[in-house]
Amino acid sequence: MNLNNNVTTDEADRPLIRADIEQRIQNVGGSNRLDVSGQNLQGIDLREVVLSGANLSEANLIGADLIGADLSGADLRGARLLSADLSEANLSEAHLLRADLSGADLRGAHLLSADLSEANLSEADLSGADLSEADLKGADLSEANLSEAILLNAHLSEAYLSKAILRGAHLSRVDLGRANLRDADLKDTHLLNADLSEADLRGAHFSETDLSGATLSGTLITSASKEDLLRAIGVQWSA
Repeated sequence: MNLNNNVTTDEADRPLIRADIEQRIQNVGGSNRLDVSGQNLQGIDLREVVLSGANLSEANLIGADLIGADLSGADLRGARLLSADLSEANLSEAHLLRADLSGADLRGAHLLSADLSEANLSEADLSGADLSEADLKGADLSEANLSEAILLNAHLSEAYLSKAILRGAHLSRVDLGRANLRDADLKDTHLLNADLSEADLRGAHFSETDLSGATLSGTLITSASKEDLLRAIGVQWSA
């Protein structure tokens, strides 16, 4: 008997429900041994369930309720989480490489040291989320809401941030090398009052981005990216 999946023909034809997941966790002796990779969990209610270390790679979690769930260290590589509710969820050190989180609710989520490289976070709500030391290299954050998000030491190199809202975001020591912040939606005041102190801005594109009130002390910047930064709104460069 396959204790990891224990899938019957009937189960394979329908989305899994909360009771299925709870039973499987009991069968295998803990969430870190749960394997539901590639399975249909669309719309599932897993609010506040402990799924730390679980294998959910390539799973269909579209519209899932994961409010307050513990997904720390979980494997969510390639998972489909479109419009899922992950508010206040613990995703610390989770593996989300190339996951689709477009339109997901991640308000107040804990994503410390999570791997979100090349993930689709377009139009996601990450307001107040903690993304400290997260890997967001090449991620699509277009039109995402990162207001008041904590991105200390986060890696955003080559990330696409067009029309993202970063109002009041904490970006100290963030790596924004070659990130794209062009075509800012000025009504959303992209980086208004954001803290970019000691951030790596080498090669980042900031033209037409609103940086009014932003802290830029100690930033790393090339002469070319400085010229681009000077075209941003609200920037005053002292000699």
